[in-house]
This record gives sequence, structure tokens and C-alpha cells, in this order.
Amino acid sequence: MNPIPAAPLVSVVTPVYNGEKYLRQCIESVLAQTYPHWHCVIVDNCSTDRTRDIAQEYAVKDARIRVHHNDQFVRVVASYNNALRQISPDSKYCKVVAADDWLFPECLERMVSLAEAHPNVGIVGAFQLAGNGIATEGLTQPVTRGLEVCRMQLLGGPYVFGTPTSVLFRSDIVRSRYAFYNESNLHADDEACVEALEHYDYGFVQQILTVRRLHDDSLSSLSRRLKTHTHGLLHLLVRHGGKYLSPDERTARIDEVLRGYYRVLGGCLLKGHDREFWRYHRRKLEGLGFPYSKMRVAAGALSVILDILLNPKSSVERALALRAESKPASSRPQRLVARLSKLL
Repeated sequence: MNPIPAAPLVSVVTPVYNGEKYLRQCIESVLAQTYPHWHCVIVDNCSTDRTRDIAQEYAVKDARIRVHHNDQFVRVVASYNNALRQISPDSKYCKVVAADDWLFPECLERMVSLAEAHPNVGIVGAFQLAGNGIATEGLTQPVTRGLEVCRMQLLGGPYVFGTPTSVLFRSDIVRSRYAFYNESNLHADDEACVEALEHYDYGFVQQILTVRRLHDDSLSSLSRRLKTHTHGLLHLLVRHGGKYLSPDERTARIDEVLRGYYRVLGGCLLKGHDREFWRYHRRKLEGLGFPYSKMRVAAGALSVILDILLNPKSSVERALALRAESKPASSRPQRLVARLSKLL
């Protein structure tokens, strides 16, 4: 009689910096998993609070938990790469759990079950809760060809990748390169999915399995403040669009996203941002081969103003939001003219 195969091992990794406020709930959510075959590595990025003590406390209590300390502080994406390099060589699957996020008890069980039933699935996603809403859109079937999923993402279809916390990878994919995430890309998690799905299918569990915590110090909040999502999509189109779109589709989509990008920047001009904000976007655009255009930023600002004027239903709400983020209204027209003049 053939022996019953052992359940596959899942390596759970949690990169953390000064995470004492949320780390306990994160670790407790891993301990509460209905799937018991996991090993967890907490990677401390030179924290200055009680993060190290909390992590060590749990490591002493449960042999499945190990703590790794970075030799020196590194940026967020590099810290995630350090964490992924700590996965067990015996693991079949890898699960990132950000230190300020947490998992529902059935997360690992449901994701591993789907992956085991479909050997060509390289990534498994699920619905993710963020604040009072669902942060990811779903797929109607449990398995979708990677080519189709990437086409959807690049063409503006349902967004299903979520965050590192919301997906499970086959460990072989993670081990395939030393730096799994592109450290020059703030949205490296999306890029990693697009790269992996060139060769694998995408699985999706129709259930809320993870929670993304929203707070001012999170990477998501930084991304919203810097308005990085449009650049993230443009990066994917430039670097990887040729694998999933026809030349005409790719060109048309890049033009469309660039127009949207400059409209976003135009709205930011009206609200006011510091020089570092503008340096960031200039650097990112030029890094993708697109000269930064002050004229297009100004045109984007005018487009936003016209939209407000021509859509009375939303104009009051937008004006109030803009005013709340600005200085006193008496100086508003002069400051807008000054900004537009500098750009033109």
C-alpha cells in the first residue's frame, strides 16, 4: 500500500520594520491557520522599537517560527527580497504576509488546495479586505490562463493581483532568481506576477482570505500620496506589454495611460505638491523613455478644471476636497496661475 504523501510545506515570510503596533496580530493570524504545515520567518529590517522582542517571543514558543535580522537597513522592496531569500528549501509554496496585514484562518488551506489540484497554477489569489471594502476584483473561474490574466491587467480589466499578502506563489518561482522583486519598481509585486504568468496559470479562490490594514505609514498610503499606480501600469506596458499585447494594442494602451498619467499630474498641480513629488515623476517617466512634459501637465490641469466646471453634480465635492488640501482661498487663483506659468 502506497504511503499517503505528506502535505506540502508553505514558507510564510514577514518582512518588518518598526512593526510592534501590528506584528502580534499578524503572527497570531499565521498561528491560527487551519493548515498546519508551514514554516514562518520574520525578517527584522533593523527595527528600533520592540519588533525584535515580539518576534523572538513567538519564536521561543513555536519551533515553526524563526527570526532573521538584516545586517543593515534596506528599502522596502529590498527588505521583501531579503525575506524571500529565507524561505525553506523544502517548501513547495511561499506566502508573504506584511507585518501590518493578517490572514483569515482558512487562507493557506484554501490556496494550497487549489494549487495542488492544478499543477500549472503558479500563483493563487483571493479577495482581500481593506478598510470597509474589497480591495481586489475577482475572476469567475478558479483557474485562468496566465496570458489572459495579464492581458486583462494591461488593458484595464478587473484587477486581481492585490498585494503581496493576498497571493501565494510556488516556491520554485521565487527561487528562480536572487532578487525576486524588481527593487527599482515600487509596484514590483504586480511586475513579479506578470513575469511569472508568462509560464503559469493563475488560480483564484472566491473567498476573502486576507486583510490589508490601511494606515498613514503603510506602503499603500505612500503610493496614494505619490500617485504611483499609473506609473506602475505604464512600467508594465513598456517592459512587458510586448509579451501579452499586439504591437498596435500596446501602442494604443501606452498612449491612453500616458494621457491619464498627465491628467493625474495635472490634478496634483492644482492641489499642490513639493519638489520631491515632481522630481519623482520626472525621473520615473524619463526612466521609461518618455520626456517629461510641463505642457502636458498644464493641459492635464486644465482638463481637470474643465471637468469640474462641466460636471455640476461632482464639482462641489471636488472643489471642497481641493480647498481642504490648499491654503486660504483668497490666494488660490494667483497660485494656480503661477504654477501654470512656470510649467508653460
